[in-house]
Amino acid sequence: MELTRRSLLKATAISATLAVAGCKKEEGKPKTSTATAQETVEPDEWKSTVCRFCGTGCGVLVGIKDGKVVATKGDPDNRSSRGLNCIKGFYVGKILFGKDRLTKPLIREDKSKKGTMEGFREATWEEALDLVASKLKENYDKDPKSIAFWGSGQQTIMEGYASVKLWKAGLLSNNIDPNARLCMASAVTGFMTTFQSDEPMGSYRDLDEADVFVTWGANMAEMHPVLYSRLTAHKLSSPSVKHYDITTRRSRTSETADVVMVFRPQSDLAIANAIANYLIQNELYDKKFVDTHLKFKAGTENLGHSIKDDYDATEPGKSADKAWEISFEEYKQMVSEYTFEKAEEISGVPAADIEALAKEFADPKKKIMSLWTMGMNQHTRGTWINNLVYNIHLLTGKISKPGNGPFSLTGQPSACGTAREVGVFSHRLPSDLVVANPEHRHYTELIWNLPKGYLDPIEKPGYHTVKMFRELGKGNVKFLWSMSNNWGQTMPKLNRFRGNDPDGKGVLDGFIVVSEVYPTRSTEMADVVFPAAMWVEREGQFGNAERRTNVFEKCTEPPGEAKWDLWAIVQIAKRVLEGRKIGDKPAFDVLFGKIWDASKNDLLEDEHEVNKILWEEYRAFTNPHESDNPEIQELGKKLKLKAKQMAPYDEYFKQHGICWPVRNVDGKWVETNWRYVHGKQEDGYDQYGVEEFGEVGKYMDIDFYKSEDHRPSVFFRPFEDAAEIPDAEYPFWLCTGRVLEHWHSGSMTRRVPELHRAVPEAFCEIHPEDAEAMGIKTGDMVKVISRRGEVEVKATTKGRGNPPKGLVYVPFFAEETLINLVTLDAYCPISKQPDYKKCAVKIVKA
Repeated sequence: MELTRRSLLKATAISATLAVAGCKKEEGKPKTSTATAQETVEPDEWKSTVCRFCGTGCGVLVGIKDGKVVATKGDPDNRSSRGLNCIKGFYVGKILFGKDRLTKPLIREDKSKKGTMEGFREATWEEALDLVASKLKENYDKDPKSIAFWGSGQQTIMEGYASVKLWKAGLLSNNIDPNARLCMASAVTGFMTTFQSDEPMGSYRDLDEADVFVTWGANMAEMHPVLYSRLTAHKLSSPSVKHYDITTRRSRTSETADVVMVFRPQSDLAIANAIANYLIQNELYDKKFVDTHLKFKAGTENLGHSIKDDYDATEPGKSADKAWEISFEEYKQMVSEYTFEKAEEISGVPAADIEALAKEFADPKKKIMSLWTMGMNQHTRGTWINNLVYNIHLLTGKISKPGNGPFSLTGQPSACGTAREVGVFSHRLPSDLVVANPEHRHYTELIWNLPKGYLDPIEKPGYHTVKMFRELGKGNVKFLWSMSNNWGQTMPKLNRFRGNDPDGKGVLDGFIVVSEVYPTRSTEMADVVFPAAMWVEREGQFGNAERRTNVFEKCTEPPGEAKWDLWAIVQIAKRVLEGRKIGDKPAFDVLFGKIWDASKNDLLEDEHEVNKILWEEYRAFTNPHESDNPEIQELGKKLKLKAKQMAPYDEYFKQHGICWPVRNVDGKWVETNWRYVHGKQEDGYDQYGVEEFGEVGKYMDIDFYKSEDHRPSVFFRPFEDAAEIPDAEYPFWLCTGRVLEHWHSGSMTRRVPELHRAVPEAFCEIHPEDAEAMGIKTGDMVKVISRRGEVEVKATTKGRGNPPKGLVYVPFFAEETLINLVTLDAYCPISKQPDYKKCAVKIVKA
């Protein structure tokens, strides 16, 4: 932590270099990381995979010798990463070899020791599966609302798809949600409310084309270093390229920005509105684009905050997503109060800096790419700030073209492919379909061979993540199965189920099942632990931030009795659905019969075949034109599902990943890099607006064919303040996040010796003047205290980040620190995504 500014800049350069050095080609070959602690050996073969960590989707080649993983290196044929890996990806092979891997099922015998890894005994899979299935059936029969499944953006696409089929079709329950609710739900609701279609319209190719980059709450240098290296490479090769960093804390990303705009937490809403106002008042928006393509809307205001458990049932909660059309003149009037001066007053950012950025957007010759992660999404107005950034791009027509567009970066390897695309969210079904829409439910029934009306009982969304865990803490969720996540460390306001919570019991008495690879702060809360196969110990698929679906090969067998999560899902389904019928057929046979070997009473042995069967079934959602059923063809065309078309399963192996929507052109499956914009298919442009859903020339060169009337919405969204603001008793803002070397809760990266040595403990970054006023020096232990709880952590005034006065920053990777005992679980009323970026705390020397 003893970093001077000079050494910090040096470290910044080193981290950027590591993003490249991990896979920099030498003599035509990428550099290799030895996967184990043994001496380097020459692999017998290399298999194609994708990185286990963030949503960039970097390709990784895995070296195999004698059936074991012995090395990894970047995959130069992966079009997202082009052979690069960051420092985490460079060491990704070593995550398989932690000494404390879970290798046998565990059943808790001593419930008094919940909260520790004591009180467990080893069990057979048969015993553990039977116990879990019996508890699931028992609680479901008593109260269908008492069961829940918490999935993950770390599940493979087909694991997520199988869990959706079990929960939503098998159990007719929507109490299933992913941990992606914590990281990108606001991006989803932002895209859906503005465009009626999820995920970015551009691709990573925009990083090579833009004239101006705007990072809105995104520390790309540490969170997405491979993409950041691409941004900086373009900037270095084109000196006129500019970078504006809009942030609440100077980070490594700020070090290379031309303009750093440090704003008061929550006030990004005012900044974005001021830019839109400037464009309109000075008639610097694209009038032809606005008149041809856009509509304007306003929505419910004064939403209050979701601190209380009953918020969703209140009038603001129930009306949060209501919106209505307004005229351009009405929008102009509404946004007019946001002058640069007012934005400066609210945000603390100089009016001149906001004006400079506004003029970049106003320049018709400038191509602008906006990028964001948790700084925008983990926000009590997360949907609103997403809408506001889209507004700026839409008003100026800087969208859906090379170098122009808003781009949300995801934090998990398959938050897009699994959580979003196959419908693990409590309100969704596969392919952007939603449970509340009868046509969407019926289309799903057609694909899954269910009777018409069978899915009607799930017309209302189930528990979203925060609601699910609030109900768990109160004892209303009696059965929870979590997979590929670590809620015992990463959920906000952890004392809801770790004790001392005034709003709930604070002690879990429900039956908890955790599928995991290592002991975590979640497995210690469990009644049964399923040992899971990890990463390349099974075949799988991830969907990344640029809509690229990657398939990774199985490279080695899991240790001991660890099993593939999909196998566990189907085994539980077989037991739970026993005796249930769908129509006149056994429910299990209808839902999972195609991947079940009845002669062996087990899942089909060939994992590739299982994945391929499920993939082709899921692909039917996006390829209605290939169906023999006229009703599927007709309804699929009406719902415009071909706009998400996927390729045959084996094609993803051949191409090392493909961006949807794909098209079959002369027998070759071709990807799309820019949606909605017309142009040549071979250049990466979209064809669906031209050939499928629109008329050539009607919408000039862009057709937003998924939007209502082909017109996306510009929303008026006002500034509304944070849920909890510092005061005399709790005078500091607390912001949480990650560091370069560790990923999420650190359960994998802290078991890689090189990464753990680099950052062995958490820290609290404090502004030097704040620290001096409190008599705190770097290295001192301090208490971070909120109205919810407190933790002890080491202080630093010389960290990588430089918070402004009045704000402190603590990463959440350290299980011994548990900073989420302090955080607030208030969430965006529309996306239901909690805000980890701002709550009020006090700092006391320990």
